[in-house]
Order: sequence, then structure tokens, then C-alpha cells
Amino acid sequence: MLLRIDNLIRLVSTLFVVFLFTGCFSSSSYNYSNYNIFKRDRSSIHVPDQKIKNSEAMHRATMRPYQVFGKWYYPTLAKVGDTQVGISSWYGPNFHAKPTSNGEIYNMYKATAAHKTLPMNTMLRVENLENGKSTIVRVNDRGPFVGTRIIDLSNKAARDIDMVGKGTAKVKITVLGFHAKIAQTKEEKEEVASVGKYFLQVGAFSKYEGAKITQNKFKMILEDGYDVIIKKGIFNNKDINRVWISGFRSEEEVKDFKEKNSLTGAMIIAE
Repeated sequence: MLLRIDNLIRLVSTLFVVFLFTGCFSSSSYNYSNYNIFKRDRSSIHVPDQKIKNSEAMHRATMRPYQVFGKWYYPTLAKVGDTQVGISSWYGPNFHAKPTSNGEIYNMYKATAAHKTLPMNTMLRVENLENGKSTIVRVNDRGPFVGTRIIDLSNKAARDIDMVGKGTAKVKITVLGFHAKIAQTKEEKEEVASVGKYFLQVGAFSKYEGAKITQNKFKMILEDGYDVIIKKGIFNNKDINRVWISGFRSEEEVKDFKEKNSLTGAMIIAE
């Protein structure tokens, strides 16, 4: 079966991201004697049920910035209730039984999805805005890297919302929970999924009073959602008071903030 151009692009992208997250890629990991079997009927390949990958090491690896076709992507934190509207596509037989970006094996008959920046194992409701049908999926892959599409659904999920025949659909995705669980308790619903935090250092002072003046100045002009904190530390065996702007959801956001506000001397801090 000939690959569609978007599937071909996705195949290359998936291999690239797997290389990025694992640090190596070798043709020896594939049995090329089975190539004709894959080509003839990949959907018939059985993928045994496996334990969901949810380790801290996997999350750290898959939340690093990565580059595909010359464009950088910055995986970001998320909150329960976050929404996004855009175009969804789906992927199936051409990728069935092959590795996903988090190290699992893709099973087109499971309700999973690929997203460019959401944490792995984020649970999403996907609503087809063209017919009102919805489904729930778990993110276990990166993509799609075609145009402005926001999510790539498994074959099963695509069938759930009746978009297989058309190929794409306008959808609304809503974050329901993290770590492969739908949030139920108050604490779970208030959880923010993040592996790293980003700050912008806008000053460093030996005296606390100087840091406090700078903190108050920035607090007066910042938009909602951002805060200014004073981080005490030691530099050259002396006390130092660093002024950090906090509240950034990704490295991309803090870079944009720095550029838009002409804070050329500010320093981006990741923790």
C-alpha cells in the first residue's frame, strides 16, 4: 500500500523523535526479513498488552525541547481543564506495532494519541466539532508534524468520533488528568503536570532591599498569571538575592516574554 505523504512525514518524524529521546537508533533493532509482512498486512500484527510507561526518567526525556524538520518544539506543563481547538488527523496500519516516542509500542486498536507538547500519559477528551461525537484518549506519542494539526489519533479513537473516512476533522481537546488517570479528587483536578519550571532572572542584589524594590516594580506591570519572587542564595561566598519572574508554562513562553519586553540582560533559569 502506498504511504500518504503525511504518513510518510510522520514516519520520518517518529523515527527522529525516538532517536532524540533514546540517544541511539540502530537498524539492528528491526528484523528486515519481516519487511514484506509489515508491508502486506501490518494491521494483522498482534501487539500484546503492555504496562503503561510512566517513570520519571521517561517524563524527563520526553519533556525536553526537540527539533523536527528544522522547527523546535517545547513540551509544556498543563492543567486539568485546559482546552485547544484545531485540526485532528489519525494514524493506523503504517505505524501499528512500531515504537512511540515514550518507548511504548503503538497499537492502533487502543485509544491513544500523539501531541507535540503535552506531557506523556495526559488524558484528553477529544470532541469532533463537526458531528458532536467524543472519545477519551491517552497521549503516548509526539506529533503530528504536518501543517497546523494539533493531535494525531489512533485508528480506534478516530473511529470513535467518526473521522476515519474523511481523514481529518476540527476538534476540541480538553485535559482530563495526568499519569493515565482522569482527575477525580479536588487535589487531582488542581494538579499541574510539569517536569521542569522556568524563571526569568531580572536582577541580582547583595542587599535584600535592592531586590525588594525591583520585585515591587515588576509586580506593578506584570499581567495576571505571572509573579515575582526573591530567591536567596550564595555567590562567591557572599549572600545574593536574585529576582525571578515565575509562572511560565514552557521555555518557549519565557523566551517570548523576554523578547517582547526587551529584557535583553535577563537570564532564563530552568529548575
